[in-house]
Amino acid sequence: MNVTVNELMVPAVIVGRDDHTVGDTRELMEKEGIHALPVINSAGEPVGMVTSSDVLGDIPAEMPLSEVMTEKVFTVPRYDGVHIAARVMRNHKLHHVVVTEEKRVVGILSTFDMLKLVEDKRFTAKNAPNESRRKGAKRA
Repeated sequence: MNVTVNELMVPAVIVGRDDHTVGDTRELMEKEGIHALPVINSAGEPVGMVTSSDVLGDIPAEMPLSEVMTEKVFTVPRYDGVHIAARVMRNHKLHHVVVTEEKRVVGILSTFDMLKLVEDKRFTAKNAPNESRRKGAKRA
């Protein structure tokens, strides 16, 4: 499979700023119908990740976004193979990874975006093991 992250990512990524408030971010996420967004600094570099569960509940609207965001940001370069993004997402139990180019945010990739590969059948299924391999039979 020679599909790149660039082919599946959402390029018009909506971002938050580390100096925004929880209230501003909550409104933005509701308005845009999104559940996760990267948080960037003034240089456009990712410094955090925020999901809808981070900004819901009894969190004061005036609280800085930097206090509720996850500071560990998992990124993948835009021209890497999509299998790299899949491995990062699976190994870290993530539903979103930030796509970067020269340390700047250029997109976001979700598990739903990855499902396009299955939907479009752009993968090759491996053959199922035969009976003798399943039961540990010895070869002749």
